[in-house]
Amino acid sequence: MSTTAAPAAAGTILGYARVSTGHQSLNQQADALTAAGVDPTRVYNDKLSGTTTREQRPGLAALLDYAREGDVIVVVGIDRLGRSASEVMSTIADLLSRGIVIRAIREGVDSSTPTGRAVLGIMASLAELELELGRERRTAAREARRERGQPIGRPKALDTQKVALAQRMHTAGESASTIAEALGVSRATVYRAIATD
Repeated sequence: MSTTAAPAAAGTILGYARVSTGHQSLNQQADALTAAGVDPTRVYNDKLSGTTTREQRPGLAALLDYAREGDVIVVVGIDRLGRSASEVMSTIADLLSRGIVIRAIREGVDSSTPTGRAVLGIMASLAELELELGRERRTAAREARRERGQPIGRPKALDTQKVALAQRMHTAGESASTIAEALGVSRATVYRAIATD
């Protein structure tokens, strides 16, 4: 008996659908998932607007929490698993390491097959490489700025003169809200400025 082929998945077939804005419909993805064999009661979904993190996506969070080794997660497209390439790849790496099968309908990828695992592995490796190259570029840019004596990091919300003004206003009895409004910054910035007084 050969041990090289992955056993057929015997777990639960789960689906995940995501749309990027509140006015888009999940119906098309849900229909594709049920046509692929997902029970409609096992489809997790998210409707997102704006930039969100994985923690702000209750559908994806619930799916990742529920899925167990041997389960199959079906998506219409692999890009549904995240809002960026690096996030998609980290989700794929997490699922593969947990023994969860990934099926992407559009790409025809199925991680229960050797070819499918290889394709997903290559995609994950490329994303890791892109992240590493990005880190190297940011480090090189910081070093170049440091060598030129230029500031590194985000510019301060308040320059020295405005910090001094915030401190004078605070000493005169103005509230943090009033100071923040006058200087066009957040109250947290004002609190930091007056704390250096």
